[in-house]
Amino acid sequence: MKLLNKKVLVTGADGFIGSHLVEQLLQEGCSVRAFTYYNSFNSWGWLDTFPPEVLSKIEIFTGDIRDPNGVRTAMKDIEIVFHLAALIAIPFSYHSPDSYIDTNVKGTLNIVQAAKDLNIERVLVTSTSEVYGTAQYIPIDEKHSRQPQSPYSASKIGADCIAESFYRSFNLPLTIVRPFNTFGPRQSARAVIPTIITQLLNGKEEIKLGDITPTRDLLYVKDTVNGFIEIAKSEELIGHDCNIATQSEISVADLANELIRQINPAAKIIADIDRIRPEKSEVFRLYGSNEKIKKHTNWQQEYSLAQGLAETIEWFKHTENLIKYKADIYNI
Repeated sequence: MKLLNKKVLVTGADGFIGSHLVEQLLQEGCSVRAFTYYNSFNSWGWLDTFPPEVLSKIEIFTGDIRDPNGVRTAMKDIEIVFHLAALIAIPFSYHSPDSYIDTNVKGTLNIVQAAKDLNIERVLVTSTSEVYGTAQYIPIDEKHSRQPQSPYSASKIGADCIAESFYRSFNLPLTIVRPFNTFGPRQSARAVIPTIITQLLNGKEEIKLGDITPTRDLLYVKDTVNGFIEIAKSEELIGHDCNIATQSEISVADLANELIRQINPAAKIIADIDRIRPEKSEVFRLYGSNEKIKKHTNWQQEYSLAQGLAETIEWFKHTENLIKYKADIYNI
């Protein structure tokens, strides 16, 4: 499928990956409608930081992914849907699991139900590597078993199953896109890389972290977005789930020490018990396979970890970006 001149909807367009995806879809020549979360501040999230000449090219739709009425309205006259809207923080899912079911499972149901009724040409539903849980073998391919190790991951497994059922039951042309650990500019401080960088850039010499033994497959956001684009172009991946991964891993400890080395070598890591997940809930190893996406698309990883970290650090160094983050508190 060619994306040029396609009318696309991006849910979660106001968020981290979604805002980067909107930018790239505009570069692809798409007509973009951005679904942003309705709020009394009339905030469009990261889209508010776009230059006026870019923002003027985007149709903004404010709503709530939990509302089937609003979702259906947003999807009228749309040809391709990139569904990214979700609650993603694992610690917050421990004490507010109901909201994750409402947003992630019911929100996805709203998308696929409307897509079926409106004859949408293509739907991409965003999953997460967290559905795999701790690796039982590596690299983790799409056949790996699902392990709900947190209410968040359980909700995403449920959302994936709802999406898959609509492909099998109604032949809805969808793909479940499963990025591994995406990082880069605009990422929430709930994630480990912004947590470390913002503490360091705010002059902290004791960097508070949880368990630093787990490993992660870290993917720069521009590579993740290119993965979405290439998957959307591939007819061969309809009815499939597909990883976007680097097929490598790094421990949180090694990652933190590298960021400390680059920003403030005098800083030390200290354990913060509040940040440690319950033992059975912690995902200790993520190392994804990218064989499927490489087989069926033209996707290639373009950014090394070092390149991605350098761009991310540079973005955070700008005062107007750094002041948006509360480095003194634990963001759950």
